[in-house]
Amino acid sequence: MGMDYAKMRAIAEDLGTYAEQLEGAWSVEIGPSGPILAMMCPSKRHEGTIRRICKQLDEQLLATHPGYICASGPEIEHPALGRMRLPDAVVIPEAVLDEEGLAVDATQVLAAVEIVSPSSPNNDYVEKLDDYPAMGIADYMIVDPRTGTIEVYSDPCKGRYTRKDPYIFGDSVPFGPWTVDTSAFRRYGKAGN
Repeated sequence: MGMDYAKMRAIAEDLGTYAEQLEGAWSVEIGPSGPILAMMCPSKRHEGTIRRICKQLDEQLLATHPGYICASGPEIEHPALGRMRLPDAVVIPEAVLDEEGLAVDATQVLAAVEIVSPSSPNNDYVEKLDDYPAMGIADYMIVDPRTGTIEVYSDPCKGRYTRKDPYIFGDSVPFGPWTVDTSAFRRYGKAGN
């Protein structure tokens, strides 16, 4: 790759500053082709699903990983890999949210969750499915409200997940050492909301 990560990170920060002046909510990520500025159009159902997952995982983390939380929002980065991503939710030590800087070190992330948006499904199914195992994230869940399906990826080996388990809305879904009850998950309506 032509540009080093520090340069890309500087560009990403400039894009972030620029995005603050734009209308709407924007995210900045660093993908295989470099920094990306993308408009986020999360629907209420998208946010509701993230909230439900975080709430369930938070309750279980008290027992399985004291000091860890399921947070929605922080960027995660892996400088050696040259990637920065903004998952819908991540399981991380709560203390890292008090640290300086923009992004959480990906090596601290136990799991990542993405809710597929109607506008850019490829990002979750293709690019992030490449990046998350390469970043060393043990468990990755993709929730797709367009189809009412869930995929759980695990057992990363040599930069790829070696296991994929499919589920449907309504299932009790094993996710790492936790279980996510999806009975209250909602599909997007016909108009994508």
